[in-house]
Amino acid sequence: MHNLGGSKKVMFQVEPDHYYRNYDKKERFCSYWHQIQEIVSLNPKSILEIGVGNGFVSKYLEQRGSNITTLDIDRKLSPHVAGSVLHIPFSDEAFDVVACYELLEHLPYQNFKKAISEISRVSRSCALLSLPDTNRVYRLYVQIPKIGEFKKLISFPSLRKPVHHFDGQHYWEIGKASYSLKTILNDINKAGFNIERTYRVFEMPYHRFFVLKKRLL
Repeated sequence: MHNLGGSKKVMFQVEPDHYYRNYDKKERFCSYWHQIQEIVSLNPKSILEIGVGNGFVSKYLEQRGSNITTLDIDRKLSPHVAGSVLHIPFSDEAFDVVACYELLEHLPYQNFKKAISEISRVSRSCALLSLPDTNRVYRLYVQIPKIGEFKKLISFPSLRKPVHHFDGQHYWEIGKASYSLKTILNDINKAGFNIERTYRVFEMPYHRFFVLKKRLL
């Protein structure tokens, strides 16, 4: 149980051994590649990663010489700074890029806009998110000799969206009732970001990425 800054305590953090117990499968490493590639492609001078996880992304970026600071509410995960995404302990526009991967679903959705607003506040330019997306898709992969490979995710919308029930980790997921992609995009936009791109990882469609550009006031 962790305090989110008020009197009410809610559970949104997993135990550290969660990240080493049948966690890192091949598909998740494909997601790590996207997490790293999106950051590197922006060539930032400073990076804030919110949510340490197993430390794979931050350690890789540190080893390649990136200036990265990690933030997590759980001190047992050994972040550079302990703190909440709802009250990020840094000044306005402190980092070129803020990355927050597979974390915000661990907070009740009523905190989503507050968290995105805080990410916007400390970002100088861009933010990168990934969130779980449960909308049904099928993978199409075709390899044509001398031409190359073709990958596509084919969507199969559901007429009735399932209701999400807290499973001990996630309070909500995209594609569940009340949590449509349109709702998430609207709330991101209201927090001061333009959505440059959003996509799902072919090898792990459960992970949807958002590349966000901060709007100039």
